[in-house]
Amino acid sequence: MKYDDRFKYLVGGYYGIKTMDEYESKLYILKDIEEYIINYCQNDTSIDYKSIADEIYENTSIKEKLQDSLILLHDIKGPIELIIMIKQKIKEIKYNEDHSRII
Repeated sequence: MKYDDRFKYLVGGYYGIKTMDEYESKLYILKDIEEYIINYCQNDTSIDYKSIADEIYENTSIKEKLQDSLILLHDIKGPIELIIMIKQKIKEIKYNEDHSRII
């Protein structure tokens, strides 16, 4: 995996978790993720992380961001209840996508 590919799923995962309003401890996990991403970015300053993050925010679907968040939560050993909630939300999105094609 290229260096900036990992950054892409870290940021996508961050934005995915940010959509999880029903998770009460969202602010705490987002703070941990921010620190994790900052530490990751300190290894290489030659990449324009801000433009990559903006592109991900604008051009990535919620479903993709949520899928990225599952990878991210695995990396940081995130809370299982959040993982379950994200998986449920992904299932709901897939269900809605499948049923919108039928109509």
